[in-house]
Amino acid sequence: MDFRLKVFYTVAIRLNFTKAASELYISQPAVSKHIQELEETYKTKLFERNGSKIALTPAGEILLKHTKSIFEIYREIDFEMSSFINERQGLLRLGASTTISQYIISPVLARFHQKQKDIKVNLLNGNTEQIENALINKEIEIGIVEGQSKNQSIKYTPFLKDELVLVCNTKNPMIKQNELSLEDLKSMKFITRERGSGTLEVIEYALKQLNVKISDLQIEMQLGSTESIKSYLLNSDCLAFMSIHAVDKELKNNELMILDVAGLSVERYFYIITLLGKPNALSELFIQNISSYYNLEL
Repeated sequence: MDFRLKVFYTVAIRLNFTKAASELYISQPAVSKHIQELEETYKTKLFERNGSKIALTPAGEILLKHTKSIFEIYREIDFEMSSFINERQGLLRLGASTTISQYIISPVLARFHQKQKDIKVNLLNGNTEQIENALINKEIEIGIVEGQSKNQSIKYTPFLKDELVLVCNTKNPMIKQNELSLEDLKSMKFITRERGSGTLEVIEYALKQLNVKISDLQIEMQLGSTESIKSYLLNSDCLAFMSIHAVDKELKNNELMILDVAGLSVERYFYIITLLGKPNALSELFIQNISSYYNLEL
């Protein structure tokens, strides 16, 4: 029954029998057989099939909710029971928004693995909105995000201070001075992150305080990752607001330069997010580890 539920869970998350079969290392007919047996057990359909597409039925939605809770309990059992023999084991599902996963979290994960070799960590990467949704849907236990959004079912703990700086290519012919006015910004071309990005949300908020709307800027393109924005900047005359952590290498290599904007300072915190209530023991262990790495008191 447990394996059938694992098959069901994988299909329900992926909404694709082929992808579920590949992820579980079983054949697609075996996946179909397990789902059919579950449907026979509960005497109801769990998926609606429309050609090559599938969707959860109301009964499937209910089973998915309970399956998530069951697997969450199993993970807690594995971790807490392994602690009795000083061999901590378990699976931690972590989510991090793009800037954090690319530039902040890797050394923390490396140190955590050195200390806890038998704990596996799955890292989900996405923008802030996607990570928050994954937490709410119990697809991850902890998230680390950027941005101003506040969901009432989520606990936000300030983690690490960050600064967003305006950068451009050092060979940009349009830049004749290192300090720009707010009016200057309106005449220049920008690259921004996509909607749902915490970085874009923070920039919009900071500009709004100075009576500048994001729509006042000439947005040449919206791109879905920090690396793609940097690459675009290196090959164009555009500007972009980016985390100082993300452009450290390019600044040192004199590929990008920081432009000051009179009266504008964009600072933010990265946040550790968990669902409201006491986190499980494994999540607490990771939070302690990440706080000690950066010498923080969380």
